[in-house]
Amino acid sequence: MDDQTYDDAYQAWRASLTTLLADPALLARWQERRFRFAHRAGALLTEPHGDSPAITGPALYGVFAAGAGLCYVGQTQEAERRLRDLPVGESHHLANTVPPELWERVVVIRWPLLLPEAPAVESALAVEMGPTVCGLALEHALQVATAPPLNSRRRRTSGDWQPRNLAQSRSRGAIHAQSVPGLTQLALGAWAALSELEIPDHSAVVDTGIGRVVSPTALHQSPDA
Repeated sequence: MDDQTYDDAYQAWRASLTTLLADPALLARWQERRFRFAHRAGALLTEPHGDSPAITGPALYGVFAAGAGLCYVGQTQEAERRLRDLPVGESHHLANTVPPELWERVVVIRWPLLLPEAPAVESALAVEMGPTVCGLALEHALQVATAPPLNSRRRRTSGDWQPRNLAQSRSRGAIHAQSVPGLTQLALGAWAALSELEIPDHSAVVDTGIGRVVSPTALHQSPDA
């Protein structure tokens, strides 16, 4: 996309929002519609689905958008809270940059369920590390493997952006990722499978037990989205 086309699209976006926020009543309608959509997406990410339980506790997650592909990879110790808030954006920057209405796919992995398949020494080490450190380790490994753009640079106080070399990070996650290579491979395998899993027509969620795939864009098929 050339600069002029990009600028035209930006101006069209601003013009659309100006129309949608043209008076107080329309502003309230906009607020209600956006929260309704975000609330529904958050419910799909966390609530029980069919025979599958709710998503709770430690989890890895990633958000894909149309065109851009994978945008962001994260981890949480409280999936029931973080994933419900993720599309709302009250405590997470992602929704401020990539509106949830454009999220094609959200992948969630219940990584503690992978521990029985990991080498025994790594399972014991993961327990010793604790879920917080182990979650950070798996998050780091997944970020290095997939290089999501929103994880690959950080904001600076000067108003611009600084690239992050994830592979050379000395964070807690980076340091401990080297200790659980088998568990990391299991997480990467689950990630690959869920990232490519086909979501049936007229459905917005598939749960495999190990993880869950949610398509927020499928909600647009519903008249009250």
